[in-house]
Amino acid sequence: MLATFFRHGSNLWLALGLIVLALGFGARLLPFSPWFVLIGALAFYGSEYGFHRFAFHAKPSRLAFVRKLQHRLHYDHHSEPSRLDLLFLPIWFLAPNFVVTALIFAALFGGSVVASALFGVTLAIFHYEWVHYVAHIPHQPRTALGRWLKAYHLRHHFISEHYWFGVSNPSMDWLIGTFKAPKDVERSGTTRTLGQ
Repeated sequence: MLATFFRHGSNLWLALGLIVLALGFGARLLPFSPWFVLIGALAFYGSEYGFHRFAFHAKPSRLAFVRKLQHRLHYDHHSEPSRLDLLFLPIWFLAPNFVVTALIFAALFGGSVVASALFGVTLAIFHYEWVHYVAHIPHQPRTALGRWLKAYHLRHHFISEHYWFGVSNPSMDWLIGTFKAPKDVERSGTTRTLGQ
């Protein structure tokens, strides 16, 4: 299970990034701020919801190149939710997002917090990828929270694509109102096609 997780997507690169940053902190080559690790993680969890709901579920673009990106980033994952090669965020998507994130943190808070913020973002992405992976493989999580998170995410794929946009946590769904009890949601006929 773990070997498969690291064989797909950008997970090995994320793990290596975490190791390099941790070594940099440990050797005091990089300034470390636990607060900015937390802020970085929270920034990712907010963007996780925003990207999923507003970008990944956007209407198909009229531009063929953009449509191809939409299919690889999310549409095809809904069409074939058990295909692991469509599950993980690709490095060509993550790398520019890391650059933009670093620039935003540097502009807002100064360069000294960037490494800590990126460490938090990377930890959160790693958590997101693991929760998403476990939700889509035939594995029963050992903890009640793990089983609940798996069921929570699979509602988005098999009940309605209009709710439950959080993958690794439901906080933004609760705040924005896209968290519902399954019995209160009408089953959608377009969870596989996203209405395309």
